[in-house]
Amino acid sequence: MNLIPRGESFFLDDMFNDFLNSKDTNSMKCDIYEKDNKYYIEMDTPGFTKENTTIECDNGYLTVKVSKKEENSDEGKNYIRRERSMRKLERSFYVGDADCEAIKASFKNGCLMIEVPKEEKIETKKTIQIEEN
Repeated sequence: MNLIPRGESFFLDDMFNDFLNSKDTNSMKCDIYEKDNKYYIEMDTPGFTKENTTIECDNGYLTVKVSKKEENSDEGKNYIRRERSMRKLERSFYVGDADCEAIKASFKNGCLMIEVPKEEKIETKKTIQIEEN
């Protein structure tokens, strides 16, 4: 499992993505760290609740979706601009062959905490003995 992008162009990809996302004020910001043989994702979801949040694990990707329809109290209001009627956000992370059943999540004060156990690395390296003829 690799929650960090791979490849030699990591720095340039990251810089390019930061530039593109700098104007996106609706993205869910997160911190990712590892501790005690687990990865942790702490994600800000202000204005959303546990009931507004869905987490799915499929084909090596962990996807967090939040959606909420704002209450409609239009009495006596003459809106000039309305941007808060419906909000949907989604963010995915590559978690590889992580055990989806072992992933845990909790929600507190607008912060979603996801705990992903690291996958066990299987040793694939084998030394071949050379026989004498």
